[in-house]
Amino acid sequence: MSEMNGLKLVKLNLINKILIKIKKKSFKKIAKLALTTWWAPFWLRHCGYSIGNAYIGEEILIIDFYDSINNLIIEDGANIAGRVTIVTQTRTTDPDIRVHRPSIYGKVIIKKNSWIGTGAIILPNITIGEGAVVGAGAVVTKDVPPYTVAAGVPAKIIKKLK
Repeated sequence: MSEMNGLKLVKLNLINKILIKIKKKSFKKIAKLALTTWWAPFWLRHCGYSIGNAYIGEEILIIDFYDSINNLIIEDGANIAGRVTIVTQTRTTDPDIRVHRPSIYGKVIIKKNSWIGTGAIILPNITIGEGAVVGAGAVVTKDVPPYTVAAGVPAKIIKKLK
């Protein structure tokens, strides 16, 4: 009898995980439409991301696992242009580790009043500092300090603000 209950519990957990994945994928697709400035943050909050009063442009792409939550924090006043890609989970480049640990997980934090240019790519374990600017098309592989401008592939600090 307890085996039967255990099997039902496993099935319920599997169904719950599938429903969470469908919900998150659906909300992320809706957020990409960005009909108004509050549309994308509203739907992305429902995916489990922590998003303040921020502007998020069209076609933002967030790459992560469906069951990960709080791996993306966007603070108040942040401006993210269209077609920005934020990656919180990716493959490692080390072939010896890739077999045993296939993914790198990380949190992306975009601090208040920062600005991310069109088409920028932000990789896992990155913090964009307060008031920082990331140039269009930049690939951010390291933290961007507060009040600096980072641009290029990979992104490098090119200017200090204030």
